[in-house]
Amino acid sequence: MAIVKVIEVIGSSTVSFDDAVKNAVTEVSKTIRDIDSVFVKDMKAHVADGKISYTTSSSFVSWLP
Repeated sequence: MAIVKVIEVIGSSTVSFDDAVKNAVTEVSKTIRDIDSVFVKDMKAHVADGKISYTTSSSFVSWLP
């Protein structure tokens, strides 16, 4: 029986949602090895002065210990 560990992280970017997810995975991979998958749970765009100022993505990152 395999055990999978999962954490929830939030990434941000001023470029795109895709970049926000990549930033989160890049940061997590500094301390966790063998990341198996990322499930994007939620995305949000923050608005300032009528324009999108930055985006965030809430994701579950899983790996096999």
